[in-house]
Amino acid sequence: MLALRLLNVVAPAYFLCISLVTFALQLFLFLPSMREDPAAARLCSPALLHGALFLFLSANALGNYVLVIQNSPDDLDACQGAAARKALGPPPSTHFCRVCARVTLKQDHHCFFTGNCIGSRNMRNFVLFCLYTSLACLYSMVAGVAYISAVLSISFAHPLAFLTLLPTSISQFFSGAVLGSEMFVILMLYLWFAIGLACAGFCCHQLLLILRGQTRHQVRKGVAVRAGPWRKNLQEVFGKRWLLGLLVPMFNVGGESSKQRDK
Repeated sequence: MLALRLLNVVAPAYFLCISLVTFALQLFLFLPSMREDPAAARLCSPALLHGALFLFLSANALGNYVLVIQNSPDDLDACQGAAARKALGPPPSTHFCRVCARVTLKQDHHCFFTGNCIGSRNMRNFVLFCLYTSLACLYSMVAGVAYISAVLSISFAHPLAFLTLLPTSISQFFSGAVLGSEMFVILMLYLWFAIGLACAGFCCHQLLLILRGQTRHQVRKGVAVRAGPWRKNLQEVFGKRWLLGLLVPMFNVGGESSKQRDK
């Protein structure tokens, strides 16, 4: 349990460090390299378009990240929690989280990177956080590949060029042909690639569970759930303002779960 609580602190710090490093590389390396093109127009320069797109992706990723932390799932009070744990047949959506030390309703899982449980109140923000984090990481990887290609004069036309980049760069780094800053960017390329694929997988898996009307905890425990219409399941999680939520980080409102809490 101590290791889990320690991971609950280390993982968010790790994510914030990666975010700061990514922002610094974009600001001090990738954007200045795009400004060096004299033939580019001022209004439609690659640096301006790249900066605006990266700012949009990173703002949505960090905004939904903060909302996931702020909006914890609905939890039972002390009496209800004790009764739920002692009951012979507690509701399938009720689960006691050992890390948070509380009983929550409609809990999906505990996310260590946010240090919070994922449930009805922050499910949409968690899905959008995974979506925009994957897009920001993959976009940063593409920008980093373009930077490395220009600095080291490496062609990535061959499909295996990216896979052989790391071992080749390591040997060149120890021989002095590759600088430390360039080697750091190359290592970040593989880190962005791994985080981007992981977040994309989480996002797709979570969307599949939402369509089925299930939670990850119910699937893990083998709890049978009566499947409802997939449109209703989506509206319960994403609400009626789903399109606005795709553009601006906002709290999960307009869904059936929020209406039930207001009654």
